[in-house]
Amino acid sequence: MAKKLYIKTYGCQMNEYDSARMADVLAPLGYEPTAEVETADMVILNTCHIREKASEKVFSELGRLRPAKRDREAAGAEMIIAVAGCVAQAEGGEITRRAPHVDIVLGPQTYHRLPELIARARRAADPERRGIVDTEFPVESKFDHLPETSAATGVTAFLTVQEGCDKFCTFCVVPYTRGAETSRPVEEVAAEARRLVANGVREITLLGQNVNAYHGRAPSRFTGKAGGSAEWGLGRLARHLAEIDGLERVRYTTSHPRDMDDELIEAHRDLPQLMPFLHLPVQSGSDRILAAMNRQHRVVDFRAIVDRLRAARPDLALSSDFIVGFPGETDADFEATLALVRETGFAMAYSFKYSARPGTPAASLPQQVPEAVRTERLDRLQTLLRDQQQAFNAAMIGRRLPVLLAKPGRHPGQLIGRSPYLQSVHLDAPEASIGQILPVDILALSPNSLAGRLAHEPAAVRERLSA
Repeated sequence: MAKKLYIKTYGCQMNEYDSARMADVLAPLGYEPTAEVETADMVILNTCHIREKASEKVFSELGRLRPAKRDREAAGAEMIIAVAGCVAQAEGGEITRRAPHVDIVLGPQTYHRLPELIARARRAADPERRGIVDTEFPVESKFDHLPETSAATGVTAFLTVQEGCDKFCTFCVVPYTRGAETSRPVEEVAAEARRLVANGVREITLLGQNVNAYHGRAPSRFTGKAGGSAEWGLGRLARHLAEIDGLERVRYTTSHPRDMDDELIEAHRDLPQLMPFLHLPVQSGSDRILAAMNRQHRVVDFRAIVDRLRAARPDLALSSDFIVGFPGETDADFEATLALVRETGFAMAYSFKYSARPGTPAASLPQQVPEAVRTERLDRLQTLLRDQQQAFNAAMIGRRLPVLLAKPGRHPGQLIGRSPYLQSVHLDAPEASIGQILPVDILALSPNSLAGRLAHEPAAVRERLSA
């Protein structure tokens, strides 16, 4: 009989990708996904350490799982509980100490060893004391040991091409939980992309902690040069993937201003497949705060990159990340951030109050900003960002956009699609249109999406709309 696998994913798109790959690893062992945790033979919490109080949220979830595990075992069934991801990497044995019913703790670089870890857990004598911790960074890449990706279940997919970070921003735990920057070989990335397209994917988002720091090796048969491999950046990789027949769209996230090179900017100019929507985190509009964050760029550098990108691709829309209330941030520093936002204009953005992460340099900096000040600044920033996002979306009304139709909507005959700018678009269209990119006239703005109509409606749709 098939065993049931429940995975709860926290955080970023890279964790979503990792969760899917863990399911691929466990499929040969007979595990099939389930949405019901109470009936699961194995539960994996794939955790993220970026958000505030991330560890406590994981321990709270583990507390809720303990009676479910006991009920399963009392009924003669099994529930193996594993904690994976960045909280697992950061906390390690503390998880099994505080939650002894956890069977396995594994970091984001070791999930290819899940079958071995499950076997070891089952051999342990005491089910309440069999916690296995595997958070060592392996010498070899986990991608060398993963099975091929499973069949895609939609028309969009994530593909991790780069992991880890060498930037060491003073507020960030990623270099400590994900390790050093590493890039997958071009041939390996291209092969996975081709498999995804063969399974019906039309849009691929390339993932990495600093995805534009990608430097993958390409064999001579890809480069056309004799004498071994060459190193490609993200721009060259995007050009190569754009040659895959059936791959209509390419995106990437998340990027760093320091790694936005000429080749990648030129790819935005030249490749219609590379979508005109870029997430480029800046974090602050103050040079003094950027230096304290160890961001390794100045505001003038960010502005210059934005100018060059918009010159190369005039329809480019930007998203970004901001942290307010970083230690030592003054009113003037915060006003500089607001000024940068007003000057640049963002289609969307993610903004957060600074919160200390144990073990990061910023956690011990003096001049921690009071909570009330951080809250007030965040409210002001988010109001400005929401206004910009709403204005950007409202500007779509009356335009005709190419929309990738992705899945059925909530209402009969309705489909949900994705604009080039990553906006959700709902419209009436035949279900057979899923997977196609069709021209859509944007008619109205909803709270979380755009409402549209096919520019050239099939007869069946026209009849239904006129009924």
